[in-house]
Amino acid sequence: MKNVLVIGSTGQIGSELTMKLRSIYGGNIVAGYIPGQEPKGELLESGPSAIVDITNEQQIAETVSKYKVDTIYNLAALLSAVAEAKPQLAWKIGMGGLFNVLEVAREMHCAVFTPSSIGVFGNNTPKDKTPQDTIRNPRTMYGVTKVSGELLSDYYNIRFGVDTRSVRFPGLISYVTPPGGGTTDYAVDIYYSAAKGEKFVCPIKQGTFMDMMYMPDGLRAAIEIMEADSTKFVHRNSFNIASMSFDPEIIFNNIKKYMPEFQMEYDVDPLRQAIAESWPNSLDDTCAREEWGWKPEYDLDSMTKDMLTKLKERFSK
Repeated sequence: MKNVLVIGSTGQIGSELTMKLRSIYGGNIVAGYIPGQEPKGELLESGPSAIVDITNEQQIAETVSKYKVDTIYNLAALLSAVAEAKPQLAWKIGMGGLFNVLEVAREMHCAVFTPSSIGVFGNNTPKDKTPQDTIRNPRTMYGVTKVSGELLSDYYNIRFGVDTRSVRFPGLISYVTPPGGGTTDYAVDIYYSAAKGEKFVCPIKQGTFMDMMYMPDGLRAAIEIMEADSTKFVHRNSFNIASMSFDPEIIFNNIKKYMPEFQMEYDVDPLRQAIAESWPNSLDDTCAREEWGWKPEYDLDSMTKDMLTKLKERFSK
C-alpha cells in the first residue's frame, strides 16, 4: 500500500484505522467523509481529506484519480441495530456502495478491503468454534448485506481480477470512538460506565456469548491482511478472525477485579438480544492463522486493564 483512501474515515473503525495507517505509511492516506461527518482535530490535520459519498461512483473515481489511490478501505455501513430500523438505507450503502467501489477498483486497478462480520452467520450455523466455511443465513439486514458483500467481492476477484480481501470482525471494543448502535456495543458501554463510576444497565442477557476483539487487534488485522502475500490465500472474502469470547457476567466480573464497587443490572433489549442469539458464541480462525499469520495480542484481562486506564485518564481531564 502507498496511497490509500479510507471511505467512512470518521466512523467507529475508520477514525482509528486512518490514524494507524498514517502512522505507518505517512501522509498519503485520504480520509473520505460525508458532509455532516467531517474529520476533526488530528484526523483532519494529519493528512488529506475529501468528500466521498459511497453512493456516488463518480466522486469515488475522482478521488482515486486525484490522489493516485492504490488501495481502498470501504468502511461505510450502518451498524446492526441501526440497519434494522433503516433496512433500505442499509442495503443502499452496504451493497450499492460496494458495487460503486468495486467498479472503480476494476477500472482503476485498486485493491479493496471491505469488512465483513460475525453477522453473516445465522441460527443454523454451528454456534461454537464456527468454521470458516459453513452456512451463512443471517436474519438481519446488516447480515444480509455482509454475506452479499462477501460474495460480490469474491465475484469481482474471480471475474475481473480485483484484489479484494476482508475479515469477519467480531464485536470491536475501543476507548477512542463512542459506540454507535451495534449489538456488541454493550461491551464498550460497560467500560464507559465503570470509568465514570456509574451503574451499568446491560441490554444483553446473562449467558449470551459473543466473539469480541480489542480495537488495536482489529486494526492490525485490517492492515496485515492487505499486506499479506495473496499467493498463500485459499480464501479471500472473508476470513474468520478471533480473540476472545464472553458473556456479560464474565466481562462484569473482570472489571470488578479492578473496580470492586462496580455494579450492573439487566434491562434486556429484545431487538439486540434476538440479533445476539442468532450470532456465533465463538469463531474458529484457523484459516486466517494459516493463510496470512493472524494472531491476536490482547485477551480479556489485558484489554480491561488498558480500557479502564485510558478511559479514566480521559474522564479525569
